[in-house]
Amino acid sequence: MIDLYFAPTPNGWKASIMLEECGLDYAPKLVRLSEGEQFSDNFLKISPNAKIPAIVDYSPAPEWGKSPVSVFESAAILLYLADKTKLFAPSASDLRARKELMEWMFWQVGNQGPMGGQLSHFRNYAPENNRDYGFKRYLGEYDRNLAVLENRLESQDWILAEYSIADMLIFPWAFIAKPLGASLEAFPRVADWRARIKARPPVQRAIELFKSKQNRGQHRADNNKVLFNQSSSVLRSSARKSDTNEQT
Repeated sequence: MIDLYFAPTPNGWKASIMLEECGLDYAPKLVRLSEGEQFSDNFLKISPNAKIPAIVDYSPAPEWGKSPVSVFESAAILLYLADKTKLFAPSASDLRARKELMEWMFWQVGNQGPMGGQLSHFRNYAPENNRDYGFKRYLGEYDRNLAVLENRLESQDWILAEYSIADMLIFPWAFIAKPLGASLEAFPRVADWRARIKARPPVQRAIELFKSKQNRGQHRADNNKVLFNQSSSVLRSSARKSDTNEQT
């Protein structure tokens, strides 16, 4: 059994998609981000960055020993699960294919994901009077990343030779292009790739998980100081306890 610490966001979907695609038994555990559950001491032991998703695998592969294995960061989770199941990733012995996998995973977590996340913030959650510059900047960066994807898919159906964790990692931030204020009209190959992934039953089940708990704009930077405008104090135990005492 695997515990999945999750919230219905693009990053959360990456892990739930992989778990569903692999057919693994897992228990989804909703982390109420707007209430600050990601800063609890118990969660920080699993995910020291105070971000979802994270997993705890209570039945790891034999080479990991008998103790449970916790993994944080979405790309690390997908790679761990691919190695565990021997599914959706080239083997470590296929050096060229594995190199390509790593390139696209690093591209996602270093480029597409952060640009999409910032675009989402300025489109949906930033104060109204502070949105324009940030929105225009990150819309341009998001659009540039769509061009990278379009070029990659010019002569192939998937990011690698076959459907893989690279597709699962990249898909969620392309899936929500419209809510981000972006368009796929100029990127027909990305649109087709997105549609084919969206049609997969495991993907559909994954993005339905806790769907009613999505933040649809009700928690914003101007009304939720727990979720937005964070600083180092949220990760320092003494500061967290002080803040808690002041609120009681």
